[in-house]
Amino acid sequence: MTNPRSLPRTADNLLLAAVGDGTRAEFRGVVKDYGTNRVLHGVDLDVAPGEFVSLLGPSGCGKTTALRVLAGLEQATEGSVYLGGRDVSRVPTNKRDIGMVFQSYSLFPHLRVIDNTAFGLRRRGVRPAEAHKRAGDALDLVGLGHLADRYAHQLSGGQQQRVALARALVTEPRVLLLDEPLSALDAKVRVQLRDEIRRIQLRLGITTVFVTHDQEEALAVSDRIAVMSAGRIEQIGTPEDLYLRPATPEVAAFVGLSSLVPGVVSHGVATVWGQALPLQSPLRDGAVEVFLRPENLRFVGPGDPGIGAVVHESTFLGSFRRTVVRTDDGHLVRLQHAASDHVEFGDAVRIAITPSPVAVRPRPTSTQDDAEA
Repeated sequence: MTNPRSLPRTADNLLLAAVGDGTRAEFRGVVKDYGTNRVLHGVDLDVAPGEFVSLLGPSGCGKTTALRVLAGLEQATEGSVYLGGRDVSRVPTNKRDIGMVFQSYSLFPHLRVIDNTAFGLRRRGVRPAEAHKRAGDALDLVGLGHLADRYAHQLSGGQQQRVALARALVTEPRVLLLDEPLSALDAKVRVQLRDEIRRIQLRLGITTVFVTHDQEEALAVSDRIAVMSAGRIEQIGTPEDLYLRPATPEVAAFVGLSSLVPGVVSHGVATVWGQALPLQSPLRDGAVEVFLRPENLRFVGPGDPGIGAVVHESTFLGSFRRTVVRTDDGHLVRLQHAASDHVEFGDAVRIAITPSPVAVRPRPTSTQDDAEA
């Protein structure tokens, strides 16, 4: 299979013909304080030239602040930001040669699509004819060349965000920054546009940092994902690494769906419902909570090892079903299974765990449980 990044440049689109291979972007010990509130705690991150890295985490984890520090919209309290090996920590935003797409489209309502796209070029003193050509190339790149003469109010939300993307790309920035650009769109358009962004990013080979709280988005488009929590990077790795080998319980809980059930760790093995399961990472012996992925649970026959359960709900999702059962020991767990395995509310079933490595965390003590209650 041909590597998309090795595709030959085409001369029919000036934007494509002129792009480079991306620029390295680095955080080195970045700290950000707002008064007495520390939002970033010594963030270190190295984004390779042409790489697509997502900052993933819940609201308030610091991912947007990190992006704004990289853009120069916020200044780090401590640490440095490097672009292409140069310290740009004190360089203003308009001198960093970046493109940025925000959640809001921020298009000028009085300008046509072509003029919105060319705005950054005109501000840089590019001659009108060249700016018009390059803006047209950028619109062709996002599939909107035929709408160049329309105004923002004549476009759908997805089309407006494509224009915002074209406007960010037309100046041929060294780094593209995306701050939750899809969150205001409906589900179908969001999937289409995320795939389009990834296609364009691969075609241009532009270094891209993408902020999102949507794990499916991050898993679908990223070369690597940095999972953030409370201003720190919990783990950075490929989508497969994060999903299959989470480094911490926080990553296991946030990336993908999991059900938590009690178990016991002894000599490097977790035992759940009488089944021995290997650990993804070592933990001292004792009572634990085990993260079970829906696809690692299955229905079994009456005489097979496992545990009895009652179907709580079952949802048809096209090519598969996702079913929630309540086990005999009182825990709700999700299974993902073939759509043809039809079950209904109240059915008595028996389930077992595929012996794949599992993530675990120490089980809270009764004192902690009482305090949380």
